[in-house]
Amino acid sequence: MKNNQSNTPASKSRNCPVCGTKLSENARRCLVCGTDLTSEPSTLKPKKTNDKIDSKRIPEIKMNLIAFIAIIVVMLVLIGFLIFFIITGGKPEAEGLDNAEATITVTPTLTTTPSNTPTQTPLPTWTPLPPVEYTVKDNETCLDIALQFNTSVQSIILANNLNTSCLISPGNILQVPQPTLTPSPVPTATPEAFIADVEMCTQTDTIIVEANMTLSSIAANYNVSMSDIRIYNNLPNDIVRQGDRLIIPLCDRLPTAGPTLTPTPLPPYPAPNPLLPRSGAAFTATDEAVTLQWASVASLFPGEVYRVMVQDLTSAEEKILVDYVSDTKYILPASFRPIDTTPHIIQWSVSVARQINSDPNNPIYEEAGAISQFRVFSWVGSGIAPTAAP
Repeated sequence: MKNNQSNTPASKSRNCPVCGTKLSENARRCLVCGTDLTSEPSTLKPKKTNDKIDSKRIPEIKMNLIAFIAIIVVMLVLIGFLIFFIITGGKPEAEGLDNAEATITVTPTLTTTPSNTPTQTPLPTWTPLPPVEYTVKDNETCLDIALQFNTSVQSIILANNLNTSCLISPGNILQVPQPTLTPSPVPTATPEAFIADVEMCTQTDTIIVEANMTLSSIAANYNVSMSDIRIYNNLPNDIVRQGDRLIIPLCDRLPTAGPTLTPTPLPPYPAPNPLLPRSGAAFTATDEAVTLQWASVASLFPGEVYRVMVQDLTSAEEKILVDYVSDTKYILPASFRPIDTTPHIIQWSVSVARQINSDPNNPIYEEAGAISQFRVFSWVGSGIAPTAAP
């Protein structure tokens, strides 16, 4: 059988004269390069590299696989850089930041700045004073003690755990609550324009404060307002002292009021209206004097004066001052000023009195009208006893 196979003639083949592909002997066209094989073999010549490309065929481009992959990678890198520059806006990253992750920048929003709201000045609060230790005297009742200290019977009962009848005996030691004082109102701020007008005033008069002078009497004498004098001289309050140098602005004098018919009340006179200091005012150790002022009830007749009564409610011993003046003010003497550094409660009132004798050196007075309301204020001593005048 092997011999039969060997005797069988093998099929003949030939190679393409252009690309060298092995083809069958009867093939008319090369399956690879498409060369026509029907012509004579001798006439078939390999094409030169510089021959013109047949316009009917698409030129073939042969490329290595590695080069093709490299071109794809380069194109992907270029596309990535293009996308990166579009996202970042073409701005390079800050130097010195390696491997920094991209963060989303939040667009700032416009915040409205709140306007300045004026803060209200808190009102001063009065600190309650400690109770006063008082020894009951003969024939005294709770009502007498309450009236003396300007407090209530109920507060004495509660402070001393007494019964509702408030039975007390001479020699008993009671804790008397001191009255709660009303703080002085906070002064109202003066407009800046008004202050500038007062300070620019060039028509002025300079005076030296004398004894028994008050800011109200000076203002009335020059027919100007008390606020103008206070602003021009930078005074914190209405208190002036003897020897002070004041400049009186005369630019804005008040109009002179015409005469008005004021009916003169017949005796007894009504109770005067206390003006200054306000009830609850506090005077410190730097205040060397306190001036009491009240409103006039009428034009007093000859022999009629104002009776001023001042009492120190905090003093351990009874300390009462009674004096008579013809003016509507009274300056407390230095001898009445507290000596210790604790605040003392001072109570004062005023009424009209009439002289009933004719001796000018030793006058005797009687009440000629109602007593005013009681006003109280606190006064802290300097801790130094006043030096007696020689």
